[in-house]
Amino acid sequence: MNCSPSSELRQLPAVDKVLGWSRVGRLVGLYGRTAVRVQVREVLATLREALQRGERDVDWGEESVGRAVEARLEMATGGQYERVLNATGIVLHTNLGRAPLPRAVAERLVEWSEAGCNVEFDLAAGERGERNRRLSRLLPLLTGCEAAIAVNNNAAALVLALATLAAGRAVILSRGEMVEIGGSFRIPEILEAAGCRLVEVGTTNKTHLEDFERAIDDETALLLRVHPSNYRVRGFTERVATPDLARLGERFGLPLIVDEGAGLLRGRSEPPFADHDSVEEELSAGAALVCSSADKVLGGPQGGLLMGQRSLVEACRRHPLYRAFRPGRLVYAVLEETLRRTLAGEASVVDQLWPDAEAHQARLQRLLQRLPEAEIVEVEGYVGAGAAPDVAVVADGLALPFREGWVEALRQARPPVIAYRRQGRILLDLRTVHPEHDIVLADAVLATRPR
Repeated sequence: MNCSPSSELRQLPAVDKVLGWSRVGRLVGLYGRTAVRVQVREVLATLREALQRGERDVDWGEESVGRAVEARLEMATGGQYERVLNATGIVLHTNLGRAPLPRAVAERLVEWSEAGCNVEFDLAAGERGERNRRLSRLLPLLTGCEAAIAVNNNAAALVLALATLAAGRAVILSRGEMVEIGGSFRIPEILEAAGCRLVEVGTTNKTHLEDFERAIDDETALLLRVHPSNYRVRGFTERVATPDLARLGERFGLPLIVDEGAGLLRGRSEPPFADHDSVEEELSAGAALVCSSADKVLGGPQGGLLMGQRSLVEACRRHPLYRAFRPGRLVYAVLEETLRRTLAGEASVVDQLWPDAEAHQARLQRLLQRLPEAEIVEVEGYVGAGAAPDVAVVADGLALPFREGWVEALRQARPPVIAYRRQGRILLDLRTVHPEHDIVLADAVLATRPR
């Protein structure tokens, strides 16, 4: 907005006037009047300084000031959560919240949250119930475990099991399984936090059963296996199988705990899961307890599952840490609904890596009609969340010509679109985008295309 130099400062709106603008008023409803007033003053001060420096084309209109105030509020508060279109082909994208919930489950969140919920109340008896009672029926049907409890995440499940069964004593673990998981949490540090003493056996690439046997002494509390899901050691390698380790533990009266980690309750034959034993398989092979995630391959909310022998699970449930680790009602409700759907044979979230070929090609062709610069190319998709990081699942996707700033502009679209650049092109993998969002995706591509 241009005015003569003598009148520019006088025409800057007052703070109260800006607060009355509709765009800014919407921000008051989101952030509160006091916080918005502070940012309005800062924006007006910045405009005033620009005018005093003699800058031209200073825009103090409602739209421009509203955008500036909103940007400052988002920066000050970290912004709000918003729907993101994940076009990366990584199904369980950790930075994007991992598994998206099925629409039918997400819609029931209102029902479970806007009023009371019988999370810990027995409606038939009219008295307090046990919040794990439904899990303790569903998970045995899916995995063959005797009992199960849920906690905040897989790391919490492992800490709880170690603190309950091995505090102040020794835990034997192969050196090749001392992994670092997301957020720089390392298995040795988890053992230390649980009050255990780590006994390393074997080498990075090879560990034998005799290594475990030689390390067992009167201080040994249990044997531990950790699935190295987020890395691979290839070549001259050897790892002790669960049945052998379980038999060794049984000989010495030591339980075997397996950290399965990926939320693979039952075995799958697809390449990403070929070398990953499921919870069901680990338990049938003799593991006393198995820790797993609820929000990875299972496709539920963030949570951890501890499954296995009833006496050990019950001991963990009675430990004081369980109170600190147990999740709230929404996690329980979503998890139980996810388990029911899994039991009923519904598709897993990771099944979208293998879409119906005919339907997938039809999607691509419809988008090509809206995006004349796009072309169909092969793209690589992944399970994500540390599961099978080196096993790509190839399918057709869309490629856009690379233009400077286009990927960044897509991230600023509404809703944001997360694409990626590879070999001089911008790639869009539709397998991780719901078909009902195809038009929104295409519109975002066209709206952000650099001129």
